[in-house]
Amino acid sequence: MRIFQFGCGNMGGAMLAGWLAKGFDPASFTVIDPWLDAAPDGVRLVAAAPVGEPPADVVLLGFKPHQLPVAAAAVGPTIGAHTLVLSILAGVDLATLRAAFPGAQAIVRVMPNLAAALGKSPIALFGDATGAARAQTAALMAPLGAAEWLDRESDMDLVTALAGSGPAFVYRVIDALAGGAAALGLPRDQADRLALAMVEGASLLAAASPHSPAELARRVASPGGVTQIGLDVLDADDRLARLMEDTLRGARDRSAAMTAEAVARAREGAGGA
Repeated sequence: MRIFQFGCGNMGGAMLAGWLAKGFDPASFTVIDPWLDAAPDGVRLVAAAPVGEPPADVVLLGFKPHQLPVAAAAVGPTIGAHTLVLSILAGVDLATLRAAFPGAQAIVRVMPNLAAALGKSPIALFGDATGAARAQTAALMAPLGAAEWLDRESDMDLVTALAGSGPAFVYRVIDALAGGAAALGLPRDQADRLALAMVEGASLLAAASPHSPAELARRVASPGGVTQIGLDVLDADDRLARLMEDTLRGARDRSAAMTAEAVARAREGAGGA
């Protein structure tokens, strides 16, 4: 399988690292990125799309979303009737991608996060892949984490907020936990270590448990006990629930705005061409 990866920034690099860690042949990959100094051992790195080669089996779009109108001209010749196009371009909808690459066998929008490098990313998928292309997509995502197909493309904006941006929100919570402990007298470096280890253990237990996170919280707490008092503070006036909803709403709405901006740019690019 020949995989052409256009752009290899943080997310594209994490996906490449995840594939290589799970035994994919480095020689299968060609990274096209004029700004990248080096690629993993065995991976071909070029500054521009190869000319005169057969179309790729898989093309991963990993550049900045606003670059699509210009990048499409370079990507297009690498796509043939059997090519599966995977896009991690936030906000660029399927119709815009299909207009840019009409000859592709299938196009799938992919929303992972950086945990793909460890094989632990949630991955949202939406596209026009069916049959063999859908199975191929599933096989490519399996080494990177847990993939779920969405029934509605409109859900991609919310999933972007939850699964794509979510790690940053969790990091902020970890930092706030450690900061709270430090404010109450614990040395900050010790608070950081304890908060990080606690969240790691709690996440592993939640993933392995048949119970929901809400039920796990209930089971940890005892009426009138230490944990319950802390939960009462978080639950007062639904403050934590409302904060998380507001956080996701803001991120979702920004993703939706980016979609509109990407569509507008693509139409301007097509008009200019």
